Amino acid sequence: MFVLSIIKDTIAILPTNFGVPPEQALIAEINKKYANRVLHDVGLCICVFDLVEAGEGKVRYGDGCLWYKVRFRMVVCRPFASEVILAKVKSSDEDGIRLSVGFFDDIYVPLAYLPQPSAFDPNERAHFWLPDSEATTPHELLESATADRMYIDQGEVVRARVEADEFYDDEPGPPKAAEGVAVKREARRAPYSIICSIAEQGLGPVPWWKSAQPADDAMDQE
Repeated sequence: MFVLSIIKDTIAILPTNFGVPPEQALIAEINKKYANRVLHDVGLCICVFDLVEAGEGKVRYGDGCLWYKVRFRMVVCRPFASEVILAKVKSSDEDGIRLSVGFFDDIYVPLAYLPQPSAFDPNERAHFWLPDSEATTPHELLESATADRMYIDQGEVVRARVEADEFYDDEPGPPKAAEGVAVKREARRAPYSIICSIAEQGLGPVPWWKSAQPADDAMDQE
C-alpha cells in the first residue's frame, strides 16, 4: 500500500527557523507542504522518509528566506493492482460501497465487483449477498428471507482487492455558458480514488471466512 517516491523541489526556510538545524527545518517545511496532498500519477503523500540531497541555502532578494534545492523520499499511499487490503465500510448506496482505511476514504466497490448474486437493501442501507441462490434480479433477491442474507454492514472490516486507481485534476475555472445561460458546474470529484473488488472467495467481510480453514489445518486439530 505504501511506496517511496523521490521528489525534487525548492524549499524556503523562514528567518524565524534559522536557529533550527537545516535538515530538521527542511523536513518540517516539506511535510507542511506535501502531507495529505495528492500528487497526480504519484499518490497520496503521507510524510517525508528522508532527505536524499540538499544544496546550500541561498537568500533571494526581497524575502529574507533561505532557499534550498532538495531531493527527498516521500512515503506515498498508492496500492498496486491486485493488492489485497483491509478497510472498513464507510457507507453504501445503490451504486456500490465506499470503504475507508482511516486516513483515506475514497475507496469504492462498484456493483460489478460485489459478490453475485447481491442486492442493495434500502431499509438497512446496506448490500447483501445471497449465496447459492438462483435469484438474479434485485426484486427477486429482496423477496428472500432476511435470515438467509449475508449483509455488508457499515463499520464492518472487509478484505478487498485493488482493481485500479484513478486520478482527476479538478482545477478551478470560470463557469461554462451555453447560449448566454450559465451552466452549473459539476460536483467536485476526489483527486485520487481507488476501485476495489470483493467478488472472489476470501474477499468481503472478514467474519465470512473466519470459519473456513484449510483441510490440513483441520486434520492437525483432530
